[in-house]
Amino acid sequence: MAGLVLELANKIPEDKRPAVEVIPGISAVGAAAAILGAPLMHDFAVISLSDLLTPWEVIKKRAEMAAQGDFVIALYNPKSTKRVSQIEEVRAIVLKHRSPSTPVGIVHHATRKEESMVLSNLENFTKEYIDMFSLVIIGNSQTRIENGRMVTPRGYQV
Repeated sequence: MAGLVLELANKIPEDKRPAVEVIPGISAVGAAAAILGAPLMHDFAVISLSDLLTPWEVIKKRAEMAAQGDFVIALYNPKSTKRVSQIEEVRAIVLKHRSPSTPVGIVHHATRKEESMVLSNLENFTKEYIDMFSLVIIGNSQTRIENGRMVTPRGYQV
């Protein structure tokens, strides 16, 4: 949220503007990926499904382009009490480009006391519990489940 804070601070006259220090932390996508295994080992896209500040048509286009480009896709704000159909629309978009068996990981409350995770697939993941405290990671065409962990290989020969 540093961008929002800096944007607001810059609207305050310079002589009254508070000092703002941006401190790096671990993003939810990084935390969720570590919980799932190693799904972000190659290129990935992070998309928020919240249409409060971004038009839904723009979000759908981003999802389409990420799916077409075979990016691993991390979804923030995947579902809320008022926003329930968007996750299904994104699922349908990605299914045009990926196998229904593509691994999908869902992490709730990453790094918090209530933390939990579930592994599913593109065909069935929306049957799992998903809310605003969830982060969904959809694998690319190479992502697989190995020993209960989601792994996207970088392409190196082992």
